Amino acid sequence: MSQYTIENTSRTVNIGTGTMHYHEAGSGPVLILLHGSGPGVNGWANFGGNLDWFAPHFRCLVPDLPGYGKSDPVEGYPIPATIDAVLRYMDAMGIEKAHIIGNSYGGIVGAQLAAKAPERVDRLVCIGGIGVNIFSTFPGEGLTRLVDFIEDPTRERITAWLQSMVYDPAIVTEELIDMRFKQATDPMTMATSKQLYTRQALAGIAAMQRGPDAVQGFAYLPKVQAPTLLAWGRDDRVNPLDGAMLPMRLIPNCELHVFPKCGHWAMIERRAEFQTVSLEFLTRG
Repeated sequence: MSQYTIENTSRTVNIGTGTMHYHEAGSGPVLILLHGSGPGVNGWANFGGNLDWFAPHFRCLVPDLPGYGKSDPVEGYPIPATIDAVLRYMDAMGIEKAHIIGNSYGGIVGAQLAAKAPERVDRLVCIGGIGVNIFSTFPGEGLTRLVDFIEDPTRERITAWLQSMVYDPAIVTEELIDMRFKQATDPMTMATSKQLYTRQALAGIAAMQRGPDAVQGFAYLPKVQAPTLLAWGRDDRVNPLDGAMLPMRLIPNCELHVFPKCGHWAMIERRAEFQTVSLEFLTRG
């Protein structure tokens, strides 16, 4: 049994725009783990199962991003507002520089933060998330099922979305469905999801990827100076593997590890392999 629980790791801090809830475990160099988006997500749901591995080596900080879990929402478009919130969080915690692991949305936030403030990020691990579909259609199955749930939040629809996140459907237990559905239908969480996931928003992204301004969607990637590891599930149905090609090429110091029989949650579905690969990368040299 893990020595770390939701209760004994739970903390809060005022970041100037509101309260941010986070989990803390371990000591050493700082490792900030940024969760993804979607119904019912929070920091513990994505990374609570990884603390036993990373905490002996790092001071692990797992925040609930604004509008998720127990953290206050912030005003403004979600991605830049969340980047600002993470920088405020680092300042409030007295952290000058940290390693970052980000899953999906958390990977986008982490990568754009690393481009905006390269002096604040030591090493970066992105689990899916960043990049642009080259061969596969956008949006993929996972994003489509997510919007289905946002439009009609039923237990059946959140089950379909959760199953699209993984390679092995056995991971989607009744307990997981119940937990995610309860959190997802919380009014604040639903409001945050509706800011990001609408059919109109996804159609706009798809149109931009096909249009003359497509480069704007990935222009920040060459500005990421931190050594970067892309951790990708071969069977990801949210951000398919071909999305890794551009960031792998454009980020100056970037490498890619692909996990077989793995969907969008490499840190959960291929926990042992992901932890081993990530720890080696973060402690290398």
